[in-house]
Amino acid sequence: MSNMATGLASAPWFWPALLGLVVLAVWSVRAVAAWDGGGRWSTTATATLFGLWVLVFWELLVRAFDVPRVLLPAPSLVVESFMTNTDKLWEDFVQTVLKAVVIGWSLGCGLGFVVAVAIDRLPFLQRGLLPVASLTSAMPLVGVAPIAVMWFGFEWPSKAAVVVLMTFFPMLVSTLAGLKAAGKLERELMYSYATSYHRTLLALRLPCALPFMFSALKVNATLALIGAIVAEFFGSPTAGLGFRISTEAARMNMPLVWGAIVVAAITGSAAYAVLVALERRAAFWHPSVREG
Repeated sequence: MSNMATGLASAPWFWPALLGLVVLAVWSVRAVAAWDGGGRWSTTATATLFGLWVLVFWELLVRAFDVPRVLLPAPSLVVESFMTNTDKLWEDFVQTVLKAVVIGWSLGCGLGFVVAVAIDRLPFLQRGLLPVASLTSAMPLVGVAPIAVMWFGFEWPSKAAVVVLMTFFPMLVSTLAGLKAAGKLERELMYSYATSYHRTLLALRLPCALPFMFSALKVNATLALIGAIVAEFFGSPTAGLGFRISTEAARMNMPLVWGAIVVAAITGSAAYAVLVALERRAAFWHPSVREG
């Protein structure tokens, strides 16, 4: 295999063929992107086609230049490792995503929202709570994760605690900014009708804050996944995406490492897509959503 790969890269027809393939890839992606009748489907198809071409060139160049699998395994090896270790990766997904990430993300975002409403309702809390909240966002993850493991143990609660700490402040700041986004005329109109704070909050201010809140939810979805995976490097049971990446990297089993990375990437992309779809339904009236 090594001689064949080296011979392929040194063949006189290899570089012209590679250039022709690059031209074909660029032309096909531009053709799909220029298709106006597809709407959002055209965007999805363009991204999918671009990703497929990346995999094609990845496989071709790795094979042609005989890149060691320790440095960069071919996509076919990653798929093979993924298929042969499906049970392990599923256990890792359940441990990291369904337990640590989902629970930590929900608690962190929920707590950030509740504190933001409390600060908005009682402005004197802003002087005391905001500095503390900003302090939590400045804590280094590599320092917090070992402490969380010592406090909550090696199971998923310690990773969920790290996720809560990472997602709390972005949600707090975004919600506060969104609550202040309501127009002055609209607020004065609600005041002229003697509307209560809670009614104004539900009917005017929270709807105006939805785009800000969804932005925080989307950012926190990525932060939560990264935080849980990194936290597993500092102590984890025999399952988890971070545990799998660290242990298999030590064994030089890079195809399985890339398999775990693929699971994390697909999970993050799917979570982002779901939140975007929910945002389009909940805040369809907002210009940023209509233009997107």
